Amino acid sequence: MQKYKLSWRDIKFNDFKVYLFALFKAFIPKKKIKNLDDLEHFIQTKSAWVTQVTLYSYLKTRMGTKYVLHFDNDVFMSSVNLAKWNIYSVALQDLTFFTFSYLKVSSNYQNIDQAREIFAKILDDEISNKMPLDIIDEAKKSFNERFQSLDWEVYYKDLPFNPSALSLYKWAPIAEELKNLDRKIVLNSMILKWDIIKGEFKDLIEF
Repeated sequence: MQKYKLSWRDIKFNDFKVYLFALFKAFIPKKKIKNLDDLEHFIQTKSAWVTQVTLYSYLKTRMGTKYVLHFDNDVFMSSVNLAKWNIYSVALQDLTFFTFSYLKVSSNYQNIDQAREIFAKILDDEISNKMPLDIIDEAKKSFNERFQSLDWEVYYKDLPFNPSALSLYKWAPIAEELKNLDRKIVLNSMILKWDIIKGEFKDLIEF
């Protein structure tokens, strides 16, 4: 995997701003989802939001007042970056599958292959944001494997976001003995964020 030197400035102005302004998102008017372009934007932005808010919140909770100091550590920064992209890749899969499963059941949407196209396009667009190519390749492989065996009639209501919650638990750069203590809290923290996104989607969809 290609290595990128990150700094606190990178986090502050690129990723961490999503975390900082998360509390204000409820006051921003939300755009209706009327076509596939809108759906692609929803999947990308909401997957990024859930990934960043849950990951950085967990790190901040575990590190306490010394949280910011760790962002001068290149090894730690590399671990955070690796975790971010791996969690995000699974979050994208979960939300893509959820939205298309919901559309199939609620609106009798039949063009499920569009899920492949949207997912691939989002990942290809992330190359310019320095998403590692090996993670992109693995995400596409995993997506295709899950796509083949997915039950579209029930996925949206059958714990659709468990994979990304488990990914947060797996990739968060926290000592294993601490993560073992935090397992239930970590998983629930992401599921609760996804519950917000599920509600937004159902309110905004106008297919």
